[in-house]
Amino acid sequence: MADVPLSAEQEAEAQRLFELFQEPLRQEARRLARLFAGKPTAQMLGKTEFELRDAVHQLGAQMLQTALDERKKGASKAPA
Repeated sequence: MADVPLSAEQEAEAQRLFELFQEPLRQEARRLARLFAGKPTAQMLGKTEFELRDAVHQLGAQMLQTALDERKKGASKAPA
């Protein structure tokens, strides 16, 4: 994904969101690392791939909700 050019205000919002995303990202990365460490090589594909996909989709949805919630609080305005 290409980097998106942002105004100073948008860059500040991006930084706030980045900070808010850190803990959920770390928690999910830790959970996935434990999932992968607990699987033999023969079980890394198949069901484990679906577990990874579901986790990433759920994390993405959580991040989107966080961004929307921040806008509702008035932390930033939607880009024009």
